[in-house]
Amino acid sequence: MRTSEKPAVNATAGLSGPASRKLPVPPRERKPALAALAVLLILGGALATTLLVLNSGGRVSAIRVTQQVGAGQRFPAAALEEVKIAGEGVDYVSWSQRQQVADSFAAVTILPGTLLTNRMGARTSTELGEGKATVGLALKPGQMPAGIQQGDRVQVIYVPSRTSQGQTRVLAPDALVFAAGDKSRSGNSGQLTVVVDSSAAPEIVGFASTGEIAVAELPGAR
Repeated sequence: MRTSEKPAVNATAGLSGPASRKLPVPPRERKPALAALAVLLILGGALATTLLVLNSGGRVSAIRVTQQVGAGQRFPAAALEEVKIAGEGVDYVSWSQRQQVADSFAAVTILPGTLLTNRMGARTSTELGEGKATVGLALKPGQMPAGIQQGDRVQVIYVPSRTSQGQTRVLAPDALVFAAGDKSRSGNSGQLTVVVDSSAAPEIVGFASTGEIAVAELPGAR
């Protein structure tokens, strides 16, 4: 009797299926450096936002002077601007008080860009009080240095003409420039208004009318 023979199983037959045709998948690379950078960026953004919120809450409106104001002169309203500053440490004048500032006078010469404090202002002017007078001068080239502006200090000097018999002398040793002419409007930059002692005013006016006045700037007296 014949024994039925089972067909031999091909050991390689299982490799011919669909599974055998799948490509191997490479292991996924981990990038810890990029992940750490993302975390740092998120934390940095949150910290910056927090600081901005804290700083914005601690700032107040103050007054900054945009043009030079001489000691004893009234603060021009156009020379006051609002700025935001830290609200602690210094006695700055609040922007809400700008009208009171415009009605007061500078206690000292204030330069452009100065943040105004209470000690810089005064209710009355020491320069325009009793015993003082304002005098207008029309000066020619060579009778005044370039760049003189409102708030500067000058000497008013008598310079005799060739036909005069007098000698050069100082008429006002420390005069405040109350106003300086605007060359763009008047065409003449030699227009000055100075504050002098009322006792010296008549003589200064007399010499100014004959063109025998010159001024010298005193930068250290500001």
